[in-house]
Amino acid sequence: MRIATWNVNSVGARLDRLKGWLASAQPDVLCLQELKCATEAFPADQVAELGYETAAYGLGRWNGVAVLSKVGMADVRRGIDGDPGYEDAEEARAIGATCGGVRVWSVYVPNGREPGHPHYQYKLHWLEALHGTVLVETGAAPQRPFAILGDFNIAPADDDVWDISRFADSTHVTEPERKALAVLRDGGLTDVVPRPLKYDHPYTYWDYRALAFPKNRGMRIDLVYGNDSFAGAVSDAYVDREERKGKGASDHAPVVVDLEL
Repeated sequence: MRIATWNVNSVGARLDRLKGWLASAQPDVLCLQELKCATEAFPADQVAELGYETAAYGLGRWNGVAVLSKVGMADVRRGIDGDPGYEDAEEARAIGATCGGVRVWSVYVPNGREPGHPHYQYKLHWLEALHGTVLVETGAAPQRPFAILGDFNIAPADDDVWDISRFADSTHVTEPERKALAVLRDGGLTDVVPRPLKYDHPYTYWDYRALAFPKNRGMRIDLVYGNDSFAGAVSDAYVDREERKGKGASDHAPVVVDLEL
């Protein structure tokens, strides 16, 4: 089984690239983030032509998540337990589904903006709520393969950014954010680190500015965290850096995980 995650950075703007990538990469399940469209506006009919069933969750703003599956879909759930919301507003940041016997969650963790900003505290509270949801779901079916995939907006270690000195006093690398990831790992999830298709580090995001992509000034913030049943079945994992190339690309590359189940 092939499972992937991709921050598509607007499914409307990237629809042709999405369809092309689905046709070439042939994932069985794809988790998408940053749809930037409402649930009902997701182009489900167009991806259905490629054999994919869709569960989407979007509010027409800058967030939004979806799961696409060719291996069936059950128990779709939108949102996580105890979601704190931001400024009393709902945000579409998580959707779960069971596809081909694997429980997946597509997550788009809040950015945080900057330490000390209310959005940073929201990010930490949201990660606490995610951890609670993980504990409930993995506890209910401990032997079932389970993974949360998506844009975590956190680089787990200094090596996961191109130059840690450039990130002083910035989000994505602070101790509280990384501690939240450590809590997920301590709760029984493994960071499935992909191999890079080029260069030494499997970065997944490169800013559009300052020639960051050709200079490989990137970050690994699109992550796959799986339980023992999931991580133990991984036969390969890689960053599809080629999809970041060319006109109209997202600023994120897909992360692909192959499982032997």
